[in-house]
Formats: sequence, C-alpha cells, structure tokens
Amino acid sequence: MTVLVPILGDQLSHRLASLQGCDPADTVVLMMEVAEEATHVRHHQAKIALILSAMRHFAAELRAAGWRVDYVSLTDPDNTGSFTGEVIRAAQRHAPRLIRVVEPGDWRVEQAMLDWQTFVGCPVEILPDSRFLCSRDEFAGWAAGRKELRMEFFYREMRRRTGILMDGKEPVGGKWNYDAENRSGPPPGLKGPPLPRFGPDAITREVLELIGDRFGQHFGSLERFNWPVTAAEAEVAAETFLRQRLPTFGQWQDAMVAGQDFLFHAVLSPAINLGLLDPVDLSRRAEAEYHAGRAPLAAVEGFIRQLIGWREYIRGVYWLEMPGLAEANFLEAERPLPDFYWTGETPMACLADCVRTTRDNAYAHHIQRLMVLGNFALLAGIRPQEVADWFLVVYADAFDWVELPNVAGMALFADGGRLASKPYAASGAYIDRMSGYCGTCIYDVKVKTGPRGCPFNALYWHFLARNEGKLARNPRLANPYATWRRMTEAKRNEYLASADAFLQQLQPASGGWAHAHKTTPDREDSPC
Repeated sequence: MTVLVPILGDQLSHRLASLQGCDPADTVVLMMEVAEEATHVRHHQAKIALILSAMRHFAAELRAAGWRVDYVSLTDPDNTGSFTGEVIRAAQRHAPRLIRVVEPGDWRVEQAMLDWQTFVGCPVEILPDSRFLCSRDEFAGWAAGRKELRMEFFYREMRRRTGILMDGKEPVGGKWNYDAENRSGPPPGLKGPPLPRFGPDAITREVLELIGDRFGQHFGSLERFNWPVTAAEAEVAAETFLRQRLPTFGQWQDAMVAGQDFLFHAVLSPAINLGLLDPVDLSRRAEAEYHAGRAPLAAVEGFIRQLIGWREYIRGVYWLEMPGLAEANFLEAERPLPDFYWTGETPMACLADCVRTTRDNAYAHHIQRLMVLGNFALLAGIRPQEVADWFLVVYADAFDWVELPNVAGMALFADGGRLASKPYAASGAYIDRMSGYCGTCIYDVKVKTGPRGCPFNALYWHFLARNEGKLARNPRLANPYATWRRMTEAKRNEYLASADAFLQQLQPASGGWAHAHKTTPDREDSPC
C-alpha cells in the first residue's frame, strides 16, 4: 500500500519530516507546479524561475536517491491548476493508504490542505515543519499572556535552546545583542566582493525559456538570474559568504550604496526559505568563524540573530496572528500604492535605486526594504494590503509567512504594535546617514520643506501629526512629539502643507501594473 508524500515548492529538503520513516519502495513523492499560486499575486519572473528550477532539480535528486517521484509540470495538459486538484488526481493514480505532508508556510494553503481528506478517501497526516527550531504550538505557548511580542526575549530562548554563542548560561562576550555596533554608514567607494556565479544548466535554461514565454509581462527581469537552484550551489554561496563577506557583514549591514546591490550581505534567504540550506547549520558555521578568529563577534551575532531569532520569531507571529494580520490596518492608511513602486520612475534617488535593484535581482537588502521602501509607505499612508502584495510579488525570498508580518508589523505598524515597539518612521536624515543616495538626488536632504526639500522630511512630521491620537502615548515617540509641540504653528503648518503638496502629485499604480498582480490568471499563468 502506497504512501503519497506531496512536497511543496518551498520544502526542498531531503530531511523533510514527511520523508522520514518512509520506505522508498512503497512511497510516491508528489511535486506540483500549479496555477493556484498565481491567482492572488503575479510573482517576479526571477522568483518563478528560481522556484521551478529548484523544484525540478530536487525531483531529479530524489529520483537519484531511489525515490519514486510523480512530477506534474506546468505544461501538463491535465494539470488542474491547484494543489487540491493535483492531490486528488494523484490519489486516483496511486490509491494511497496514507498522505503525509508537511504543514505549509501559507495560511491560505493550509486551509485548502485541511480539506484534502474529504476529497481523497484516505487519511491525511499534516506534520510540523521540523526545519524550524520552534514549533507553532511552542511559539503560541511562549506568546501566551504577553501584551507585546518582543523578538529580543524570544531570541535569547533560541540561543539557550541551541547553545549557539553561549558560554554556559551566559552569552558569549557578555551581551546578547551587538546591533549597536552594526550601524555604520558607508564610506565613499564602499564595494562588496562579487557573488559566486551559477551558470544555468539544461534544466534552468529550459525553465528560463518557459518563464520568458509565459511570464514575460510580469514584473522584473531574467537577465541577471544568478540564484543557486540546488543544495550544492547553495552550499557554494554559503561558504563564499562565511569566508569573504561575514567578517565585514556586521559593520556595513545597514549601509546602502547606489549600484552596489549586495555589498556584504549573505543573499542566502531564498535558498534558506526554499529548504536548500539549514539555518541552524549556518548559524553553527558562523559561530565557528568567530571562534577561529576569522570574523568579529558583532558580525557573527548579527547574522545568527537573523537566522534563529528573527526568522523563527516572524514565523511564529504569522501563525499566531493569522488570518487577522492580512487585513490589519491600525493606522487606517488608505492611500493607493504609487506607480513608481512598479516603474522605478521617481526623482527620489533612494527609492529609484531600491526599485531598480528589486526589478533587476528580485532582491534588495533589509534596510532598503524597511527604511526606504517600507518607510515611505508608512509615512505616505499607503494601504498595508497593497504594500504587502507588492513585497510578496517582487522578492525571491518572499513567502507569506515571512513577508506579511515583516510588512504589516515591522514596516507599517498595521498591527498596532503587537510586533514592533514603535513605528519605524524616519526622515531623510537617516537615509543620508546610511547611504550615498542623497548626494545624487535632485532633492536636498537638508531642506525641510518646499519643492527642493527631501520629501521624507515633511512626510515624517505629517505622519506624526495625522496619527497623534494613536501614537502620542508611545514612550518611544515621546521626544519627536515633544519636538512637534514646541514648533510654532506656522512651522507645523509649513511641514503639513509641504507634505500635502507632495502627496497630491503621487500617481497611483494603474494600467499594466495597477491590478496585474490581483487578477485571476489563466491556469498556465503560475509559478508553482
């Protein structure tokens, strides 16, 4: 009697829980490229290519390891276009006694998965995703009774659980967090080492051709496609980072340099989120670099905090807060997404470059996402659901569980402070300090209002003023509000008028991009 094991496109690990304990002789692995995943967002071309190529390579690895793989391609004329439809068809083909599957990363997909047993006529076993340190139930237990979910305290628990960067019961170096040492702005001419190159093999070339033919009107480009699509390639990328970039990752991790799209960042999140790399293993290897004297503690701790702290925490928050998080809008932001998020056509140098690297690479680093793209959306009052849709479309590492809480909670404060202790709002001074953008911009960051002034300056005070009723009691905003109240009425009005004039000339997304990512596509118009 056969066991059917469906594996989704972001579960590409040979240690996946659903494969453990199965005998290849009586197991069929089901992998599906389906249209369902494009019915709510139309993904970046490179993101689609990455997922499909990684899936096809993983299927080949499974076959080489002795597993029977039933692979449903996008071009299969009988493809139903949905996970549920393909599981039903596979059950008809193989008559399994049991379906074993690992819980998905998307609340919407899980709702469909919970109905599978009704349709297939055999038990469906949904297993916890053991690739994460903290299960969903464990996180819910940690969060129970807490009014605020602060990552720092959760992160310490993960450090204690793993023993990573621990000296007995105390953190190595005497501090848990070295973030204050990782905030240097870029000196002139700062450049990072080149990323390793991954020439496309026959499988990837076939996928790229397919994507170009069927998804050529989607946002983004395939011209610079260079993502690792196998565990072996991802290992090359990881080793290159640990030896060449990690030593200076910490100091420059918040820096932004026009045209330097990767600097010293790991650029490993797509491979990690697909399952090609193990984040705990990466953390231990980074720790080893510190103990070997090849990387400073601040850099290593900052990298590890992202892997076993923030990543685990964000996933826990997602499952704890869904489905309400998807509609959260605490600040009642209702402005439509500006067109330049799709086109990059804006005189603001910082935003133009961040959209450009997003378009070219399906990637921008965390400060570009949070403090430029997210910060602008926050200050301008862009509707959270439109911003979240955009982030989900454009980034190769964006899956719902990681993207939505980062956008709704961290960037936009749409959850009312459940995740972040304050809105991450900043004026042009922050961007000037952390980048070289302002020196090439037509706006003057030192001018506060008027047509020459950096729009972030007036927008910052406009944001505080219009949300004073909801934010004035936040202790972390006490100083900005005190400054606002000390201004003369004329000065306050000048800021508000300048911001209003700027906001009125913003063009909402329309035509080719306005609703393209919200329409229901044809059955073949899908990434995975």
